[in-house]
Amino acid sequence: MDAARREVLRALMASGCAAGLGGVATLGNLGAPRPAFAQDEAVGPALAAPGAGDLPLTPARWWKALDEGRVECGLCPKKCRVADLERGACGVRENRGGRYYTLVHSRPCSLNLDPIEKKPLYHVLPGTASLSLATPGCNFQCRFCQNWEIAQARPEQVPTFVLTPVQAAALAVQRRAPTIACTYTEPVVYAEYVHDIAVAARKANVRTVMVSNGAIMEEPLDDLIGVLAAVKIDLKAYTEKFYKEVCGGELKPVLDTLRRLKKKGMWIEIVVLVIPTLNDGEAEARGLARFVRDDLGPEVPVHFTRFHPAYRIQNLPRTPVTTLERARDIAMAEGLQFVYVGNVAGHPGNHTWCPVCGELLIRRVGLAVTDIRITAGRCPKCRRAIPGIWS
Repeated sequence: MDAARREVLRALMASGCAAGLGGVATLGNLGAPRPAFAQDEAVGPALAAPGAGDLPLTPARWWKALDEGRVECGLCPKKCRVADLERGACGVRENRGGRYYTLVHSRPCSLNLDPIEKKPLYHVLPGTASLSLATPGCNFQCRFCQNWEIAQARPEQVPTFVLTPVQAAALAVQRRAPTIACTYTEPVVYAEYVHDIAVAARKANVRTVMVSNGAIMEEPLDDLIGVLAAVKIDLKAYTEKFYKEVCGGELKPVLDTLRRLKKKGMWIEIVVLVIPTLNDGEAEARGLARFVRDDLGPEVPVHFTRFHPAYRIQNLPRTPVTTLERARDIAMAEGLQFVYVGNVAGHPGNHTWCPVCGELLIRRVGLAVTDIRITAGRCPKCRRAIPGIWS
């Protein structure tokens, strides 16, 4: 048994995570062409559940019964109507005899210790680590998905392991991670697990954040708002055409989610993956910036992120840096105060600057924070309050 494997065994045993578990399995990168969701050595390999091929049945929370044993899912805007022994579009929720179940509660397929900047959440405890996890599944079918091997998979198609909410919270404490991030795939489809993690983590003085596409109905969103600390929304584009043709979703429900998060006082950040020829127009950047300014507020951070060819979009180039810079300039000209350039290491658009006096507040090199000058949530030079979660 290698050192990393011994380390995670000790850590999980100490936190009670190994109870009832069988042998040790390394998730590795699940056959991925890139290690974006590989098992991080800082956490170590995951523990496989005995009978890992037998999917658990945990009652789903947001659904209603229909006639003839069918159910209607109330989790996301697709409102899947599901016959007995069938699943919803996400592939992780199943009708059994007129009752609806989630198949992925407490069964993640990825577990990493990431910088919080990787989410990216630039205004949430910068420079800290976040225990990051995902289960299989997604309610979108984005043609550019970076993590398609797990996001577009069914739970029986990828290795999973047992990690209960209490165990996840204990592991975060053991690894000195002040946050747990539900990320990589789509947390909406495992919302019961997200909720229960957040409840358990709060008792352990650990915050929970969610990285989501925002396609969620009002009731489950409100339930999550009550327990989460922050949400990062991937705003795929600012046109319904893009959502329909490239993502298999809708724009309007995502905008409604953003409005509701802001109204309820949730800390939010927005990421826009800028894809050449598909969502990189100046008019779209301007419309998006005006929506954020007018409906959410100019202090909401927006990250314009560089696209790399992936999954079913291999024919387009990486986003030119000048395109990202143009989008950032447009957004700032429209009044947004914290606009970032993502996936371009060393770019000044990675840093956080005071919107009043221009003072450098947080310096980043890639995903590493090298300097934090914010003091008590304020610019050290002009004393302007900087929004975010700093302590």
